Amino acid sequence: MAYRSFTDPFDALSAIGGDTSPAPRTAPATLPSLSALEWSVVAHAAGDSLSSLREPGRVAAALGALFGQRHDPRRADTRLEALRRVAVLAWRDGYSIPPSELRAFLEAGFSDEQHDLVQESIGRGRSARNRRLSA
Repeated sequence: MAYRSFTDPFDALSAIGGDTSPAPRTAPATLPSLSALEWSVVAHAAGDSLSSLREPGRVAAALGALFGQRHDPRRADTRLEALRRVAVLAWRDGYSIPPSELRAFLEAGFSDEQHDLVQESIGRGRSARNRRLSA
């Protein structure tokens, strides 16, 4: 009597007449990610208001010059500023990002997958914050 091990999937497939040739190997897909600095920009954007996305007007600029500069949440790095703007909008409005902001985000070097990653992360953060507020 012959013994056949069914713990090896290729042996099990050959016993029932299945294809035992290994599947073709494909390059593993890289998962979208952000750096620690980029994640900190996303986290800090939770505290920024929509007004932080607008350029300061003449009166605000004059008052700032007269009384000293106020805190400016805008980033000097255009890539980080594009991320901050998308994150502020996502924290406030969810997935309703204006096309011009999304285009600037992509032109800054981010991908659609990274946008989805930011949206998913912020969505979880908004849900957790809403649960804490309603409890």
